[in-house]
Amino acid sequence: MLENKTVLIGVTGGIAAYKICYLVSRLVREGAEVHVLMTENACQFVNPLTFETLSQNRCIVDTFDRNHPMEVEHVALAKKADLFMIAPATANVIARTANGLADDMLTTTFLACDCPKIVVPAMNTRMYENPITQANLSRLEEFGIQVVKPNTGHLACGDTGAGKMPEPDTLYQYIEREIAREKDMTGMRVLVTAGATQEAIDPVRFITNHSTGKMGFAVARECMLRGADVIIVQGQVSAEEPPFCHVVHATSAADMYREVTRRSLLADVIVMAAAVSDFTPLTTYDQKVKKQEGMVSIELRRTMDILARLGETRHEGQFLCGFSMETENLIENSQKKLEKKHVDMIVANNLKVAGAGFGTDTNVVTLITENGVEPLEKMTKGEVASAIVNRIVASRMAQAHVEAVARQKEDQ
Repeated sequence: MLENKTVLIGVTGGIAAYKICYLVSRLVREGAEVHVLMTENACQFVNPLTFETLSQNRCIVDTFDRNHPMEVEHVALAKKADLFMIAPATANVIARTANGLADDMLTTTFLACDCPKIVVPAMNTRMYENPITQANLSRLEEFGIQVVKPNTGHLACGDTGAGKMPEPDTLYQYIEREIAREKDMTGMRVLVTAGATQEAIDPVRFITNHSTGKMGFAVARECMLRGADVIIVQGQVSAEEPPFCHVVHATSAADMYREVTRRSLLADVIVMAAAVSDFTPLTTYDQKVKKQEGMVSIELRRTMDILARLGETRHEGQFLCGFSMETENLIENSQKKLEKKHVDMIVANNLKVAGAGFGTDTNVVTLITENGVEPLEKMTKGEVASAIVNRIVASRMAQAHVEAVARQKEDQ
């Protein structure tokens, strides 16, 4: 995820400093080049040797250390950095950075960087809530520096309240969002559906399918990493929700129809990855249906076709992507769906192909558009999501170019 990226981590003198060891390790595993800068007080909590071992780079503490290459080190690091995060950030370092003070290697390098910067406050609740600290944090945000709100919980000092540093995996997500992808979807509003719907028979039983939400979540995550504003309308899922997305819950096909259609007109891109039930019981019982001897039948009726409705009501320039899961005649059935429902792309897969289908970490899909059929080899669902989003972005860029040329001709 972070190959060829350089991340600077500033560690200050807080008890949460020990957690940053895991963050540095994770960043290195993801391919990043990591440089750790520590204040002298931070060295009381974690030995610099620990960070040097994890990052395979010298941990920098002393501004006037002579044991380094002949270059202005804080400037050299600042030039190569793709992101600088200070975590944990004490009230003292927050005050210094907010006011442009640069009296050690960490704050000097921070001031010299023009890359994205993230500050992660971690301190006693009273210190965090002090108006002076809050003013300093607001000042950092005014300068375009992202501030991660601390968690609320039991603190090392024995108090309970705000000031607890988020876990390393959460901090990694903030870094990943900033630098893992080119921001070619900035300004786009994306609506993604994911998971399975449930159609109630009675208060106990329902009709559903095996969808876990993995594929839809992978698409939503990819769009988020590329800078899009993402809304997920999700049914029942067992996969982990992607961060930094707005989530709306929908239980039944009718719920999903309502939640999707009320938001569809504001979306630039819609990706319908949810497994929505085609049928729902004609009668839903208020009480549990008792077990009976002999055969029992349940009368069904068709649910609303969300994708078809979106195809009928789509606005100009909106990209609409549907999914098709088949067990036979994959290409033929999916091409009919593409045309009948007026969509731009169908992502089709066959449940009977090894590595495809519900609940797996991989998928084998074919991308079908009016321009042709593109089969993809077996990939992780994250890789499939990247391929899907690449085609969406390319299509929108091509459309924007056509529109620009048309406007130019009109002006002439």
